[in-house]
Amino acid sequence: MASVTSSRGNTEVVTARRTESHDVPGIIGLFSPVTEDLFGRIDVTYLLELSNLALTLCNEKNEVIAHAAFLDYPNWNITDQAEWEPFLHENYANNKCTPLNTLFMHLFVAKEEYAAGCSQEIVRRSFILLPELQFILLFVPPEERLELDMGNVFERMEPVPGSPMERGFTLLACPRHRCHPQLYVRQARMEDYDDLMLIWTPQSETLKETYGEYLLVDLIEREGEENQAAVCEVGGTAVGFMSLCSHVNVALFQECFDLEPFHGLCKPHPEDIVKMPWKPSVQGDKDESNQTSQKPEPVSSQNLEHVPSADAAVQKDGAVSVSQTELPVGDVSNTGSKGSAAPFLETDEEGDLYPVYRGASNVFCIRLLCIDEKYEMRTLLLPANVFQDRDLCVILVPHHVPEFPLIRSFVRAVPSCTSRLGRELYVFHRAGLLTSFNVRKAATSDLQGVKMLVETLSLNERIWNDSKIFTEARRDPDGMPVQAFVAEVLDQIVGVSVIRDEMDIEYIRSHYNIEDFIHFNHHQQEEHGHLCHFVLNPVFHHYTKYFLKEILRLGHKSCLYYPIYPEYVEGKFQRPCAHSLTSALHYMAPVRPRRQIVYPLQELGMNAPSEQVSKDQLKYSLNHTNRKLVLQSKVCINTRIVVVGASDVGISFLETLIFWPRLKFNNLTLISIHGLPGKDPQSSKYRRFLINSHCFNDEDYAQMSLCSWVNVVVGKMTGINRSAKYVVVSKEKKVPYDYLVLCTGLSYQAWAPMGADTSEVRSQWLQRYTEKIPSNHFTLNDAQDCWEAARWLEENLVSSRG
Repeated sequence: MASVTSSRGNTEVVTARRTESHDVPGIIGLFSPVTEDLFGRIDVTYLLELSNLALTLCNEKNEVIAHAAFLDYPNWNITDQAEWEPFLHENYANNKCTPLNTLFMHLFVAKEEYAAGCSQEIVRRSFILLPELQFILLFVPPEERLELDMGNVFERMEPVPGSPMERGFTLLACPRHRCHPQLYVRQARMEDYDDLMLIWTPQSETLKETYGEYLLVDLIEREGEENQAAVCEVGGTAVGFMSLCSHVNVALFQECFDLEPFHGLCKPHPEDIVKMPWKPSVQGDKDESNQTSQKPEPVSSQNLEHVPSADAAVQKDGAVSVSQTELPVGDVSNTGSKGSAAPFLETDEEGDLYPVYRGASNVFCIRLLCIDEKYEMRTLLLPANVFQDRDLCVILVPHHVPEFPLIRSFVRAVPSCTSRLGRELYVFHRAGLLTSFNVRKAATSDLQGVKMLVETLSLNERIWNDSKIFTEARRDPDGMPVQAFVAEVLDQIVGVSVIRDEMDIEYIRSHYNIEDFIHFNHHQQEEHGHLCHFVLNPVFHHYTKYFLKEILRLGHKSCLYYPIYPEYVEGKFQRPCAHSLTSALHYMAPVRPRRQIVYPLQELGMNAPSEQVSKDQLKYSLNHTNRKLVLQSKVCINTRIVVVGASDVGISFLETLIFWPRLKFNNLTLISIHGLPGKDPQSSKYRRFLINSHCFNDEDYAQMSLCSWVNVVVGKMTGINRSAKYVVVSKEKKVPYDYLVLCTGLSYQAWAPMGADTSEVRSQWLQRYTEKIPSNHFTLNDAQDCWEAARWLEENLVSSRG
């Protein structure tokens, strides 16, 4: 909340929030005669569809008193939206505006008497919401003056002599420091103690719960080789504190997390052994996991490096093969071959294989972070001059602690399903502090850099070929337009993406609830794009949403769609790096499928729906982003939710969580004897043995793509320890939880629980068979049981008769 004062001296308490569609009438009611003169004719609904950021100020009665919309290209048709950066540098000297740090104001309206105060508050909130934003620009027609009383927010940028802009539009700019103070990071001193206690004391309980018990004076005085303390200050006053330590228990982190993408937090060493054969970490009692021997199902499908195919291994070790002068691009895991490395891998007492890292530690940790709430959105405040011999910074956070702004720039390390550390590990690479992140259309000279970037992928040839097609012909062999974009830092290729026009948009509209996210009629056919490939070096993972934003701007698109096909579909991109370090999936929203009408096409005749709507094609899970979603951050929830049983209730519960558009559950785990349902459509015919619940079928499972969002443990739950909060799987593995959901489904045969004596029950009920089950007796509870029964029938009856 904030207070704004009117020109008459009245004060109004206002709240800033993102604009919603129901605000449109209130916004139109704020239009004045000069609005059209300053911004042109505005269709508010259409503008909101294209806005990267739209903010509304409401008073205590929830009345709209001000609104502003910001886009990533100029507010008048001065130049093409993809060409404004060179245009700006050509006509305005010494400007530091880039697509990464600049937005343009396309509309501002407010109650006349509150215009000055509202403009300041909206601009200030914009800088707070988008930490990378440094400039807000506004073009004003030459014959108009800024009559909305925003002159105290903007300053005029002078064009270069001889520029046509001298007689054209006036460019007004608002740099960040004009409305939001700059923060400076320096080494902590004892003189900061009094200032820091003002923010330490109110947060003491939260700090103790998050980081443990520390004394501020000890952290400041303990500075030395292994310990450093830094503060951020505003106007000479310390408003934030960070304690750093170079003593890190690397061995513990290697045991509890998959750190292969970060080279085990160690420096590369010639004797490192990092390649290993894939092995499920939790299996069933007997043959329950045999079905995964051909196509192994990862225990943690959010980290697909466990899968034998290398689809998800994009720059797996790129985050660590770095020197002080070179950005990380290499894959140092190639130093060991699969055949020779496996016999030398270290094992634990249960025989699980672990990579071996011989190099020195390459990491330091944030021991404690405390910052004034007014400045907590300023994320990357890491001091650049501490522990300069180490490239990686980590921070441990309890599962139940909400994600705070700093770690949104970090990469979450995927924990093992059986890790009982009770905390999340986040990793950041020093090179991520670089801000020279630039996205442009690919050129022929980029092909070698693209090839180096994707060489560790199993799909590297396909990505490289599609990039080559764009540079040579701009169209694929079918004649469909293709566009390729590269991201570069310091003239080095760190990302590549390939898109094409979305040709099945009518099918998507009719089969998916896409209108939950867009007003479809405000988007042209050619503005819908299909995301074919997306690769980004994990060091720059936090720039993913800006990469997507630039793809939309440079490609003249307003929406992007990304399908995920099920594993059994041949020739499709089946495992699209779901939640791997280089994936864009986290920044996209899963779209719910629509229930379909079964049309009697022959009876309807000419009244039948078009073939684009009624055609039968392969089902897939659809993910989506658009201009107004791309800069919004999801709320990440690290609470460990374990679901036992792949019953209809369990699947429905998981479906509800993954289709929550603004929430991202990082720790969803399903424990099931046969893993995820719907993996093999060939087994569908065997389900006819069972009563059909009509809840889910193979098409529903394909349209959910649970493997992209849910960790899967293949096995049977054999025990629960409620006090320690873990379940026992297959009598040996422990899977910890914060919330446990038991939905094992109905069984046609109730076994005696915990081996209890059932002699008392036998007198009232028919005695059930307790000896060895005959080979020709089957209890059909799921599709796997039906498949085993059908296989026995085929082998013993059908084949014998033949």
